[in-house]
This record gives sequence, structure tokens and C-alpha cells, in this order.
Amino acid sequence: MKAIRVKNLRNGNPTIEIEDLPDPVLSHPQEVIVKVLAVGLDGTDKEILKEKYGVPPEGEDDLTTGHESLGVVTEAGTDSGFRKGDLVTAIVRRPCRNQNCVNCRNGHSDFCQTGEYVERGIKGANGFLSEYYKEEGRYLVQVPLDLLQHGMLVEPQSIVEKVWDQVLRVQQRLIWEPKTALILGSGPLGLLAAMTCRLLGLEVYVWSMSPQDSLQAQLVKISGGMYQQAGAASAADTLTAYAERLGKPLDLILECTGFSPLAFEAMAVLAPNGVLALLGVTPADRKLEISSDMLNQSMVLENKCVLGSVNAARKDFETAIYRLQQMEKNYPGWLDRLVTNRMKLEAVPQLDFSSIPIKAVVDIVPVEQWRELVKQTEEVAYSFSV
Repeated sequence: MKAIRVKNLRNGNPTIEIEDLPDPVLSHPQEVIVKVLAVGLDGTDKEILKEKYGVPPEGEDDLTTGHESLGVVTEAGTDSGFRKGDLVTAIVRRPCRNQNCVNCRNGHSDFCQTGEYVERGIKGANGFLSEYYKEEGRYLVQVPLDLLQHGMLVEPQSIVEKVWDQVLRVQQRLIWEPKTALILGSGPLGLLAAMTCRLLGLEVYVWSMSPQDSLQAQLVKISGGMYQQAGAASAADTLTAYAERLGKPLDLILECTGFSPLAFEAMAVLAPNGVLALLGVTPADRKLEISSDMLNQSMVLENKCVLGSVNAARKDFETAIYRLQQMEKNYPGWLDRLVTNRMKLEAVPQLDFSSIPIKAVVDIVPVEQWRELVKQTEEVAYSFSV
């Protein structure tokens, strides 16, 4: 089988290549072989493919990339819980081996305390940007047929769902009736967050670098949100100035850019009792001066909360499936417009990420062949939080 590989990660001078690898073979009754239909690419893939910083499996020098998967089961072990023809996506993170990590021991590897977790296609395990992969059934999530075209978006949407679930848990500390949400950034994660907040009945405002007439702005407006290009008026047109112009409390802010100065500015404009969720991460070493006393007073006296979130658990994946179905039902065609670039596996090593307006998907199998490969007949029961 063919796979996208970051080569020689441990030996220096890494390269990106398409490599022929042996097809995976079942070795345990709980395992499943999945034929990959498509894999979505995000900012993490961009950094891995361009900066070549991924961590290969233990004892190896190379890493198969890709973590936003959609595939169909071709072989299923007797104890896997799956059957040939099932449409699936895969949870990305695996628990650490440290028995002192109470979260990993109890099925919450997305809250790993040691940092010794493994993530497929990112850290310590091969990913899904290949023609096939092998996985334990407990790490697969069945995707309903009505999401056949958009199942590769379940993983990024699961990140949004984990944040919302955390926010709801934290805000049980008080009577909270949020009305407004501010999304910082209009990449795939920011747009999915904006649409999610609209489906939750919030007024949504998006602050981003993309132009006012961009596709990103159009997608925000289609959902009923308001879009503002950052710095459109002048260099002095800051997030603080924008928040003042809005003239209303910002109950929930989702930072999806990874531009760390925005996180501190967002703390200042956040409404009393509000929540700022940080989803974006950058590998830079940026430094800045902040009004630490003012921020400290604001956070304490106004009961503000800041939380960080990355990765997601099974429940978040299942809620993501529900939410994507709601998006397609209420705004048909919106998810199709979110995916701006489709390509074949062979195009990935030379991919120019700057040419991707929003979201790229690698089609391992031609889209027109997907339906004939899926033999799913039973409805799937999910556990999710709305």
C-alpha cells in the first residue's frame, strides 16, 4: 500500500515521500483493517509536513502522517465489534503507559497528566494518510451513512465539542445564560466553532485576518454570524476596539488562531462570568508585555475563566457526528463549501499550504466509489451531549 511518510525524523534532514508499505494484517481478534477513503489536513499536518517535527513510533525513523480520517472496514476481528462495510473514523490519541496517570487509566487520555500519550499521525504512532490502516475496535467510531461525504470532519468538530462540553461543566458554578460568542480566527476550526455556536442559539461574531469579501466571511454570514476583518480600518483597529464597538458582553470567546497575544487581549474583553477557551497552539517563542495587574483584577473580580483544550474523547466524536448532521440539515451545502481543496495522495509531498483557502482533503479513493464500498445497514446508537 502507498502512504505519505516523513522520513529520517530521528537522523536529521527529514524528507516527505510516498512510500510503498506492506498491507496491514490482523493479528488480534479485537483489531480491524480499514480502507481509507479520505483524510483531512489541518494546521498540525501543515507543521508536520513543512517543519517535519512529528515523532515516529518507538524504534522507527519514519512517520505516516494524517489524523482526520474517514474509511470503511475491510476486515474485522471477531471481538472488534465491527463488520466489513462499516463506515468509520478513528480517535487520535492513545493512553500513556504510566499507571500513575489516573485519567489514562480511566479512559480519559485526552486529559493525560504525563504527556506520554501517543497520537496517530502526530506523536509516537503512524497516522492514516495511507491506503489502509490497522486499529483496535475500541478506538473506532462508526459514522452514519448520511455523513458519508463529510465524515473526515468528525475529528476537527470533536475538538469544538470537547470545548463546549468543558464550558458547560465549568459554568455549573453559577447561573449562566450566554448570549454572545466571539470566535477568533476563520480557519476550519474557527468556522466550525462559529457554526456550532449558531446552532446553540448564540449571537456569533468572528474576528479574523481574512478579507471582508472572502469565502470565510461568506460562510460566517450564511450561518447568521457577523464577520469583521481584523485591522481592516487601521493598524490601531484592535480586538479591544472591536469589542468596544460591539457594545455588548462577550460571554464566550473561542481563540482558534494560536496567535498568543490575542489570548491575553481576549482575557481583557471577556464579559464578567465568561469563559475564554484556547484551542490554537503555535510553536513560536513570542514574547510581549501585558498589563498583568489589570488582567489579574479583571479575572478575579469578574469571575472569569480561561481553559485550554486539545484532542477529544469518544463522546466528543459522537457529539460531533450529531452536530455535523445538524449543520447539513439546517445549512445544506455549507460543509461542502468548507472543503475548498481536494487532491490525490500523490499531490501531498509538493503541497503548497498557502494555496488552500480553508480546508484540504486528500481523497485516497475517488469520491464516486465510496458508496459502493460501504455496506452499513443498521442505525448507530450514539452517546452525546448537546
